[in-house]
Amino acid sequence: MTPPEVPLEILTPLRAVCLALPDGYEETAWVGKRWCVRKRTFAHVLQVDREWPPAYAKAAGTTEPVYVLTFRSSGQELETLRVMGPPFFKPSWGADVVGMMLTGRVDWAEVGELLTESYCVLAPKKLVAQVRRPEVSG
Repeated sequence: MTPPEVPLEILTPLRAVCLALPDGYEETAWVGKRWCVRKRTFAHVLQVDREWPPAYAKAAGTTEPVYVLTFRSSGQELETLRVMGPPFFKPSWGADVVGMMLTGRVDWAEVGELLTESYCVLAPKKLVAQVRRPEVSG
């Protein structure tokens, strides 16, 4: 079975964020697409369907066709996303990995912020310093 391609209505907003990050690049993953910085994956999108791929289906808790996005997080945001429930889920791999089911109305601005943070978790400090991030008031 050949895995389905990720549709443009999902790829386009992901590309807009990921490819705008310093040294960010896209490549075809073993299934789906992924975005990397310095050979480290900070975002991966693919379709889960009929319990395949099994690790993703189990983590997302679904056997129905759904596109999922995995990314990196840290600190309090990591813990919050992992216990928040749908559309977020906790994969069994990677201590800093979070999954998100791309169902219904996706808030692409939120996804953009999450992917920018994911990039900043993995990128060298020199590249992170070039990223425009929203200022946190407090």
